[in-house]
Amino acid sequence: MQPTVSIVIPFYNCPYADQAIASALQQTYANLEVILLDDGSTRHRDKIEPFMDRIHYLGKQNGGTGSALNHGFRMASGEYIAWLSSDDCFFPRKIERQLNFMEKNGYRISHTDFHNIDASGAITATRAAAKFRTEREFIASFLTCCPVNGCTVMMRKDLFLELGGFDETLLFTHDYDFWIRAILAGEPFAFLDEPLTAYRWHDEMGTRKHWPRIAAEIALVQARHGARLRELLDRYLAMGRI
Repeated sequence: MQPTVSIVIPFYNCPYADQAIASALQQTYANLEVILLDDGSTRHRDKIEPFMDRIHYLGKQNGGTGSALNHGFRMASGEYIAWLSSDDCFFPRKIERQLNFMEKNGYRISHTDFHNIDASGAITATRAAAKFRTEREFIASFLTCCPVNGCTVMMRKDLFLELGGFDETLLFTHDYDFWIRAILAGEPFAFLDEPLTAYRWHDEMGTRKHWPRIAAEIALVQARHGARLRELLDRYLAMGRI
């Protein structure tokens, strides 16, 4: 039997939520669960009402994206879990292609390439993911930035639980912190070189509205994990893995 994949969509006052939900429901992969996690929204609920009979709706008090994802992933029934921001979209074969890649190679976590889109949904940049020649180069990039787009990630639920979920005290960089913890735990973080997600840039996105706070959290995550990342990179170098 094909494994169940749970897509969790955190929703907080987002006018694009209908497009995100529709893209999840239009996946070519059939054994799918779509969970909408309402993180205390007060606006744009009309965007989700038409889909209520086709999704699992969970509501909670506002606590941030990390809190919403933790709740949604823990409630998910799927062996695999994927995060879709309510302002982004999955391309139709996203789950099918990424699941096949992971099952074929035995990966427990992976990320993919993506396209950038604007507020209207027009593609503004193709294949926007950072590319790396080696695994060591990929790991080294975490010392200065988060090179992984969270909405391209799929992982096994058991890995998510083993690592303890997202740090809810990190309102903006919970994903950055989690990816580093996965790497430090020795988990291969595989890259599928196919654009399977549309990442939306718009004036109300958190990256633009909250950048000073995001920058402070980035520094916190780097201080938390920098020493262990450097130790890991030194081990790679000693083994000739450059």
